[in-house]
Amino acid sequence: MAEGRLVIGTKMYSSWSLRGWLAVHLAKLEVEEVLIPLAGGNTAAIKDATPTGLVPYLEHRGARVWESLAILEYCAEIEPRLWPSDPVRRAVARSMAAEMHAGFRALRMAMPMSILNHFPGRNRTPEVLVDIARIEAIWREALLDSGGPFLFGSRFGAVDAMYAPVVCRFLTWEPELEARSRDYMAAVREHPLMRRWYDEAAAEPAEWRLAKYEQVAAA
Repeated sequence: MAEGRLVIGTKMYSSWSLRGWLAVHLAKLEVEEVLIPLAGGNTAAIKDATPTGLVPYLEHRGARVWESLAILEYCAEIEPRLWPSDPVRRAVARSMAAEMHAGFRALRMAMPMSILNHFPGRNRTPEVLVDIARIEAIWREALLDSGGPFLFGSRFGAVDAMYAPVVCRFLTWEPELEARSRDYMAAVREHPLMRRWYDEAAAEPAEWRLAKYEQVAAA
């Protein structure tokens, strides 16, 4: 029996929804999934369903949680293994997650999440390349320390959930990346939850497609 609900947006496009959805499923919360198709901006349907007019939004056992990072922290209280057990490594992991939550605007704007599409070689502005270089530096340091295949070892955790939409973006837009980054992306993409997300995105109705995410000007 469901103990709450998780409100998310279109799986083809909603990067923040993916983060919250991964956290909820990694923590094995029993919630109803409420999927509201995105239509650009804060639609009436989303405004009616969430306190902020944004997704994701979680209700669970009386808790009301908005913002992906807050949802992730709530889920980690139920499943502490989402974060590294060592306090020093946990501090690094939280810093990485917070940097993802607050930063990389150039990448977000130029390379939106559009997981059923493929736009190799497009939109590599100087600002985007700076963001990509920083992301690769973050991944490199974590993977060298942990040995992979995920950022903090063998378990897909909170930081991987935060960077999963970046993996989706890179798979769509194909910027030039280090071999280590590509190996990490392959591990994320093959995780059962990520495979499920992609499969469910592919099953969404064609009328949910949004032209701004489906069409990219020629390079």
